[in-house]
Amino acid sequence: MGFLGKGLFKGVSFRFTSLTACLFLIFFASTLILPISHNASLSLKPAFATESPAPAGEHAAPVLSKAEGKPEEGKKEGEGKFTYQPAPKIKVEDYPIVKGFNSRIAVWIVAQLHLFFGAFVLAVPIFVLVIEGVGLATKDERYDHMAHEFIKVSMTAFSITASLGGLLSLMLVSFYPDFFKYMAGIFGKTMIIYALLFFGESFCLYVYYYGWDRMNEGFSKWLHLTMGLMLNVFGMTLMVLSNTWVSFMMAPSGIDDAGVFTGDIWAAIRGPLWNPINLHRFIANIAFGGSIVGAYAAFKFLSAKTDEEKAHYDWMGYTANFIAIFGFLPLPFAGYWLMKEVYGYSQQMGITAMGGAFAWLFIIQAVLIGSLFLGANYYLWCGMGRIKGSERYTPAIKYLIVVIVGCFLVWFTPHTLIMTSKEVTQVGGTHHPVLGFLGVMSAKNTAVNILIVSTFLSFMLYRRSNKIATASWTSTGNALQVALFAGGAINIVTLGVYGYFIPANIRIGLSIPQVMTTLTIIIVSSVLDGFMYKGAKSTGPIEWGKMGQRSQYALFLLAVSFTWLMGLMGYVRSALRQHWHVYTVFRDNSLDAYTPTLGYAAGIITIAVYIFIALVIFAFWIANFSAKKHAEASH
Repeated sequence: MGFLGKGLFKGVSFRFTSLTACLFLIFFASTLILPISHNASLSLKPAFATESPAPAGEHAAPVLSKAEGKPEEGKKEGEGKFTYQPAPKIKVEDYPIVKGFNSRIAVWIVAQLHLFFGAFVLAVPIFVLVIEGVGLATKDERYDHMAHEFIKVSMTAFSITASLGGLLSLMLVSFYPDFFKYMAGIFGKTMIIYALLFFGESFCLYVYYYGWDRMNEGFSKWLHLTMGLMLNVFGMTLMVLSNTWVSFMMAPSGIDDAGVFTGDIWAAIRGPLWNPINLHRFIANIAFGGSIVGAYAAFKFLSAKTDEEKAHYDWMGYTANFIAIFGFLPLPFAGYWLMKEVYGYSQQMGITAMGGAFAWLFIIQAVLIGSLFLGANYYLWCGMGRIKGSERYTPAIKYLIVVIVGCFLVWFTPHTLIMTSKEVTQVGGTHHPVLGFLGVMSAKNTAVNILIVSTFLSFMLYRRSNKIATASWTSTGNALQVALFAGGAINIVTLGVYGYFIPANIRIGLSIPQVMTTLTIIIVSSVLDGFMYKGAKSTGPIEWGKMGQRSQYALFLLAVSFTWLMGLMGYVRSALRQHWHVYTVFRDNSLDAYTPTLGYAAGIITIAVYIFIALVIFAFWIANFSAKKHAEASH
């Protein structure tokens, strides 16, 4: 730690830093690793078992003994054995119906809004803690002010999240009582833990926010950082705990074929999709949260009255965009892992997602992802205009545009086309004779990896704009980076082309070396750049606030595209269960137990996005209103 004490973290207590960092890592790792490493000798059955209710009405079924696995007739409570009910077989009349009210749409929209806001309020404290720590380490109060403003935006969102969560619970109990009862019979204890964790998170959040000014120096600042750390621990645990219910509905575990709970709560939690969903949501939340606070910064930049305000919110927008890109770049890899596990659990679900009823939604996904890449790169290119010395790299932008747009076009080219019978006859089939070969995964995996590499190159050029390397081996380092990017791109494209000449079951494995090539380019190039530009000469300071207004609309584009993308892919993941509450175990026999058309689903998602954007604007207004009151009081 000595070398850090002399540099970035000079004056920081490393004993305390190490302790807090270790606590965070232990808590986070335990939520992901402990269920995997669980073995049969660690049995929690007695602790999480619940006594089965007495059979009643048409839902009654023979109660199975956990110990013997045989039907027991007339078993009385309190005889020392724990028993569980099988999944109920309910009929359409068992679902409560309110005339003129569609329960499916209502639950869909409320659940989606709760997930939007939940993702936002879980992500913001993560990078707020990091930014506050950087401010403490560098003694730069600007970081502290920015972190405080970020967390201020999330306060109203936290209240909305809690309200939507309560409303969602009420709607599930009201409209799907048998489903909720079955889930509570298995995960009841985890739901109680969830509620306790929520109160812990609320306590930490309010102390963290309202104690910001009072806990700003000396030991109290470290206490404040620790409170922020515990806020993130509570939030992260809430996320992975709620993910158990979602993954269980898609890939149930810890139950028998009849849906009878075995009594092993860890078996029910650690389903095959739990960790992929945990990782995917964690990364997506960071990217999503960065995009939303980026939109807030853009809003404040456009309404700023002074140059100082413009400079502050320009810097805040850049930081938010960096956070969004940082989370967005690895997100496709986490998505590949999730879909791989979906295929591994059920080929039918995998085929339905990528090659069946939802295949065209992935074309919409490709358009949205392309918009995100274009928006993020456009913002970086605009940002180079406020940096002296960036003229050296601006000629490269036109080539990056060609590559990014080309990959974007490949990414959303469909494999089959929607055509009339006459058009099919004229074309000679459902595949386009020229562009059809771009619709397979070999082309799409290649395109997305090149997109990621190109976006990283844009960011690297941006970072270099106001620096001149002084290392003696600069020419060699630049040559190595050129060779790295060129060789990596050739390898990615070669693997993509090779995929056309091998069977599909082997072709899918080529995505791994492509991903590893992309990661190698990013990591090795970052290390080379770090050493090469250490102690570099500056061509001048960044002129914060000198951004064109068009660049701020790119931040709005990122926020809306991320929101729409989350809603779209959330629907795909949930709809893969089709007519099942719990896949292959608990059938959905309600009036709405059908897969809606793609246009209908897209319409509902769009309504949810509109409502979310309206509520976010309200949260922005509240944050801005409180800031004005604070400024007036100070004056």
